[in-house]
Amino acid sequence: MRFDIPLAWLQLSREKIRLIIAIAGIAFAVILMFMQLGFQSALYDSASRFHQNLDADLILISTRSKSLGYMMPFSRRRLYQVLSIEGVTSVSPVYVGFGDWKNPDQGTFRTIYVYGFDVGDAATRLPEVNQAMDAIKIEQNILFDRASRSEYGAIATQFEQGNSVATELNGKRVKVAGLFTLGPSFGADGNIVTSTDNFLRLFPNRTLNEITIGLIQVQPNYSMTTIQSQIAATLPTDVRVLTHQEFVEFEQQYWQTSTAIGFIFTLGVGMGFIVGTVIVYQILYADVSSHLIEYATLKAMGYRNSYLLAVVFQEAFILAVLGYIPGLLLTICLYDLTQAATFLPMKMGFERAIFVLLLSILMCAVSGAIAIGRLRRADPAEIF
Repeated sequence: MRFDIPLAWLQLSREKIRLIIAIAGIAFAVILMFMQLGFQSALYDSASRFHQNLDADLILISTRSKSLGYMMPFSRRRLYQVLSIEGVTSVSPVYVGFGDWKNPDQGTFRTIYVYGFDVGDAATRLPEVNQAMDAIKIEQNILFDRASRSEYGAIATQFEQGNSVATELNGKRVKVAGLFTLGPSFGADGNIVTSTDNFLRLFPNRTLNEITIGLIQVQPNYSMTTIQSQIAATLPTDVRVLTHQEFVEFEQQYWQTSTAIGFIFTLGVGMGFIVGTVIVYQILYADVSSHLIEYATLKAMGYRNSYLLAVVFQEAFILAVLGYIPGLLLTICLYDLTQAATFLPMKMGFERAIFVLLLSILMCAVSGAIAIGRLRRADPAEIF
């Protein structure tokens, strides 16, 4: 491939309107792929936000649990049985449920996640929650997630202004005693943290013995894998023990394989790839067709097919890069707008940026491979 004669660039830049249209089409395909990948990543990250912020080495859950939204309770006794295993330093129960939150301003109701912790256990990696444990000892007191969607009411704004904020949750009166930041997910748009006693008051059909998640701390000098195996061998099969990372992956795997939404986002990436391939193909095919006489002349002068094919692939590469740059810049702006509107974790990562760049180059390469069919058949004798 010869780069000393920029034939590919000269051909593309000669028809400036066509070039601009091609760049716009590729940028659209790039944005489509970026947005689908961004939504897919936001789905997995937001769904596992709570899991990531639990402070535990090992996690105990029911074998019937499927995800945070479909957690089945198990006996609290199982958690205390873990304390008999050497190397385990402490255990802590967590209660999880869906509550019916009443917007204090509009009187409307909306589902919200409610988490109950034993007071005194610093079981989260959320500093604001750990510091406010004493506040939720009091009956009716809760902590409200300031990153919850606005449909729950202007709770954070009113509280930060020093106003008393009280409403109903599951038909029971609750009072906001503090704020923390977690963020919504595709499962629910808001979160509440309270004490175990307050949780059981809000969910009278639940009992103290029925916990949702068990948190286990292990001594630093003990093997995590060994302790996990010992717990699995000691406890009955109605519970399973996971590492912290496995618990995060447990939630993400559910959304990836057990729901249609994960497949939809993957399909969206594929559709963006196909759209971009068609657009680039049309541009390259039109370019080859309009310069067929010139290509035939080069063939008659002794240039081989390999050189002419290299020119088409150079055009494809140039289009991929030129379309990717504005697509990347516009996507970063769209990510910021989406995150501000939905509080979903929409962030541009280096790996994703490189992945879409490679997809863009592949997309244009495939288009070029299809478009060169006519160039291969170009015969100087027939054209002249």
